[in-house]
Amino acid sequence: MDKKHTFLKVVVILGTIALCVATYFFVVKYYKEQKSNEKLQLEQAKELEMTKQLYTLETYPKVDASLATQPLTNALIKDFTKQDVNVDELGYSNTHPAYLKLINDEVDLIVVTEPSQEELDLAAEKGVELEVIPVVKEGFVFYVNSNNKVDNLTIEQIQKIYTGEITNWKEVGGSDENIIPYQRPVNSGSQTGMLSLVMKGLNLMTAPKEHLVETMSEIINLVSNYNNGKNAIGYSYYYYATTMFKAIDETVASNIKMLGIDGVKPNNQSIKDSTYPFTTAYYIVLNKKDGPDSPARILANQFLSERGQKVAEEAGYVPVN
Repeated sequence: MDKKHTFLKVVVILGTIALCVATYFFVVKYYKEQKSNEKLQLEQAKELEMTKQLYTLETYPKVDASLATQPLTNALIKDFTKQDVNVDELGYSNTHPAYLKLINDEVDLIVVTEPSQEELDLAAEKGVELEVIPVVKEGFVFYVNSNNKVDNLTIEQIQKIYTGEITNWKEVGGSDENIIPYQRPVNSGSQTGMLSLVMKGLNLMTAPKEHLVETMSEIINLVSNYNNGKNAIGYSYYYYATTMFKAIDETVASNIKMLGIDGVKPNNQSIKDSTYPFTTAYYIVLNKKDGPDSPARILANQFLSERGQKVAEEAGYVPVN
């Protein structure tokens, strides 16, 4: 084979290789552009899905909520209806009355703390089986006056304060002062949480009338007061004691201090990863007989969807999904 033919052969081979390389990069570029376009289309479709109107105010299912979950249900109804909502007209009634409404079939679902034993018994009497589904994570917190030297208590110390075994702050590293342990009424969300999350079968001491506080806001006001509350301890749910009450009265909120439990302070991260010992949730509660096509079940699924959980997070709650 002469040099001319050899040269031509090399040229052909090199040309073929160049063509293959060019084709490869063209195909790769085309594939990437296609994938990019598909991704963009999916994102646009998802964005549209996340913003479309799901209900009108007239078609929205009947919902009741506890005090600490009303900002969540307010945010969800506003997002799902895309309408101006007068929250004062939504007819919320708080935890125990909400359970009664659900049991009596007056509402489709409720967003509350877990049911008390009495509420479970009332449901059973009416032949209603409650389905309880976590919708956002929450922490059950203890707080003291900001002037209290104590920053942390163990679970055992908390339990012994509320069984009456520990009665003086010096027993847990504080001043030589009698402890005033405030409590909430039976069937309030806070008291149900106290019994199930903290006491766990231990006998909670009977509170004197002056230590039994009707509302979550009142107990914070009592503990924050320097004269009457410097020796007190109270409990609530993290979202209410921080976000909600701070919006009500920032000055009073600054006069209480969240206690660490077993060395872990309550915050969104420790609640999210459950390193805070008293991590719990707020729950969607509905009648278990409600099928997949019922208004209650459809709305519950929307609360738990990516859109619903994003709304919850934007409202300051810790999503479960």
